[in-house]
Amino acid sequence: MSGFLALVRRDLALSLRIGGGASFALVFFLMIVTLTPFAIGPDLNLLSRIAPAILWIGAVLATLIGLDRLFQADAEDGTLDLLKAGRLPLEGVVLAKCLAHWLTTGLPLALAAPLFGLLLAMEPAGMAAAALSLLVGTPALTFIGAVGAALTAGIRRGGVLIAIMALPLMIPVLIFGVAACNAAVGGTIPFATPLAILGALTLIFAVIGVIGSAAGLRQVD
Repeated sequence: MSGFLALVRRDLALSLRIGGGASFALVFFLMIVTLTPFAIGPDLNLLSRIAPAILWIGAVLATLIGLDRLFQADAEDGTLDLLKAGRLPLEGVVLAKCLAHWLTTGLPLALAAPLFGLLLAMEPAGMAAAALSLLVGTPALTFIGAVGAALTAGIRRGGVLIAIMALPLMIPVLIFGVAACNAAVGGTIPFATPLAILGALTLIFAVIGVIGSAAGLRQVD
């Protein structure tokens, strides 16, 4: 456990030092949210109706930022070899690095969702639902992206490959995340139903992501 927490603290410190974690993701998220009203026009009803989709698409794209360096930097400087030889299982290494990535990317996006929802004319219930759904669903996005990051850890500039591999798998998370937001503002299904499915997807992808990423990293020379 001490090695796990030390690795989480190390990745958090590196992310904050480099400045490529929460700051870049939030700026990218804000750009999508602010540019959309200019494209849609002054129709507040339309903007409010599609706001959950805008927030979730922004979260999916913002999560991809920095995933190419999730394991690649460690593979390049030899740290990955040391982690493989350490006492912490490789699955634990993957889980620690995914947790650090989510804390600097997914969590800030979820916390900022209500504020950005104001720019999209969302109702208060919709903003709260968006924040909660992002809090539950963004870990799944990180675990999905981690598999692609592990498979491309030995490839320079593998960010495009990560997006190609990860985006199709992120679609179910996107669908139920938007459905949860819509259900909270008068949908035909209870809010708890898509939120529970979203939580189940996070748990499923957590298992698949950790095991798949560890298997991919074992193939990196």
